[in-house]
Amino acid sequence: MQKYSGQKRILVATDCIIFGFDGWNIKLLLVQRGLEPEKNKWSLMGGFIQPSESPEDAANRVLELRTGLKNVYMEQFQVFGRPDRDPVERTLSIAYFALIDIHQYEKQLSDEYHPEWFLLDEMPELIFDHAEMVRLAKKQLRYKAALHPILFQLLPEKFTIPQLQALYEGVYQTKFDDRNFSRKLLSTGLLVKLPEKDKLSSKKGAFYYKLDQSHYAENFESFLNLVPNPEKFF
Repeated sequence: MQKYSGQKRILVATDCIIFGFDGWNIKLLLVQRGLEPEKNKWSLMGGFIQPSESPEDAANRVLELRTGLKNVYMEQFQVFGRPDRDPVERTLSIAYFALIDIHQYEKQLSDEYHPEWFLLDEMPELIFDHAEMVRLAKKQLRYKAALHPILFQLLPEKFTIPQLQALYEGVYQTKFDDRNFSRKLLSTGLLVKLPEKDKLSSKKGAFYYKLDQSHYAENFESFLNLVPNPEKFF
């Protein structure tokens, strides 16, 4: 059997980009790096893939080790392999991303690596090429949110239109026109208006809605009009 003689070692790692929604804002989960170089600086959750692991298994293990989070569905989206991305040794990183309900997972967070949620526009300086990873993960998330109603999964069973609009504004980091967004949203046929109002956020109050599961499949395509051109946000 021919051996790969002379082949230099290349390490393979995984990094996890976890976005979270707290009810009104989109945030990014970061930890403080525990080893040199760049020790104690802010970082994504990363680690090396073990010989017995698949990349997916490694990503789940690393996320739990660094933050305590378990059973988070993460999507693989890109390999980062610039030769100088790690100053110690040539390392490829297989990146995963997820968007979760912060409140659903907040009790799982451990404090060993000081995990902390940051608003996207208040993100601190990150190590290596992690800022580039976050930028491309945001792009992937925006494409996915424009093509699939994944953001509805982060809302409670009943929600208000301002609450849903805040979620979209957080993902796309922009301000949508209130009336236009509401009109487009109601025209999808995906929502059922409830008789009760949320009166905590304003004096007038906002009606609660719920997702119409019975007409979800037939009205799915109308949802695409909410963000018809996601490229303009990149």
